[in-house]
Amino acid sequence: MKHFYLVIFFFVCALGFSQENAKGNADIDGFKLYPNPVTQGKVYIETTQNAPKKILVFDVLGTQVLQTTILGKELNLSNLDKGVYILRVFENNKVATRKLIIK
Repeated sequence: MKHFYLVIFFFVCALGFSQENAKGNADIDGFKLYPNPVTQGKVYIETTQNAPKKILVFDVLGTQVLQTTILGKELNLSNLDKGVYILRVFENNKVATRKLIIK
């Protein structure tokens, strides 16, 4: 069963990154995500424009577990269980997709 989850995780990652690369220069300028892995329940997302960001978080099965909008840099993830997630950040018609680990 663990192998099944691992295969699904790699499929979700490959799908997310292949869509990102298909858009060419669609990655958000100056995108920084830290700390990753998350240990204190909070993650910080910085960009060059620092505009409002729509945040989507998916588990390894592709189920959306969080949707929110942040105005600053801080994103509270304390309500999520430990594990591996896919983070999608939308800002001004650009998108960034990253793997997010919560310990």
